[in-house]
Amino acid sequence: MIVQASPQYRALPDDILKLYVKNDRDEMVPFSDFMKMEKVYGLSEITRHNMYNASEISGAAAPGYSSGEAIKVINEVAQKSLPRGFGIDWAGISKDEVAQGNQAIYIFLICLGFVYLILAAQYESFILPLAVILSLPPGIFGAFFLLKCLGLENNIYAQVAMVMLIGLLGKNAVLIVEFAVQKHRAGETVLKAAMEGSKVRFRPILMTSFAFIAGLIPLVLASGPGRVGNRTIGTAAAGGMLFGTVFGVLIIPGLYYIFGRLAEGHALVKDEEENPLTEEIDNNV
Repeated sequence: MIVQASPQYRALPDDILKLYVKNDRDEMVPFSDFMKMEKVYGLSEITRHNMYNASEISGAAAPGYSSGEAIKVINEVAQKSLPRGFGIDWAGISKDEVAQGNQAIYIFLICLGFVYLILAAQYESFILPLAVILSLPPGIFGAFFLLKCLGLENNIYAQVAMVMLIGLLGKNAVLIVEFAVQKHRAGETVLKAAMEGSKVRFRPILMTSFAFIAGLIPLVLASGPGRVGNRTIGTAAAGGMLFGTVFGVLIIPGLYYIFGRLAEGHALVKDEEENPLTEEIDNNV
């Protein structure tokens, strides 16, 4: 039932006491006979979540800490401090992040798996691609190191930069390993092939890598709206390329020598004919 009165009869809260209601003897009784009004202070609105009374709390991670670390700490504190019958849930971007879990790790593993399989087919060996894969950790360390030095967190922008580093640093390693493999197949020893590969590819690697790092400087020093995202992805990529390039040109030849010696004499394809089919047709004609 909805009761409605003219404006002059509902101007004040006390006007409710002047309303009448019929009792069980069909008598009109004013509200003031069986109720009273008391002014109290409370919430202007009641928040509910999944039909339960809830309190909404907004916050952000401290500088230098990621949102994932903040979520982990809040879960630990809630398990220890909340009384029985109370629980927590997430909303907005945090809810999506909790639902996604550790998918970033799986993405990195899938990327590394694709790189490994492609290189295994290219080199016709399951061992030589490890020289490329194991050259990536210095670059990943450099990305985290520079993020930590500048007080930035490991968020989605940094993770995108690290996926990109797999291709960029892998390209540097492929330049050296590919040339060394060709030299070794031409009759050079594994040691000499590694030295020749590092010597010939040294200048192109430095030129392309430092040109890329120079292009990232505006992102590292970004300001204005969106500066945190720009600085994060630029810093992670620049730090990874710097460390990966400086240390990569030193360790990649050594890695090739180690795995080249292990792969020597264990070719997947034996007695392969290297001549193109068109040349064979021309010679036969």
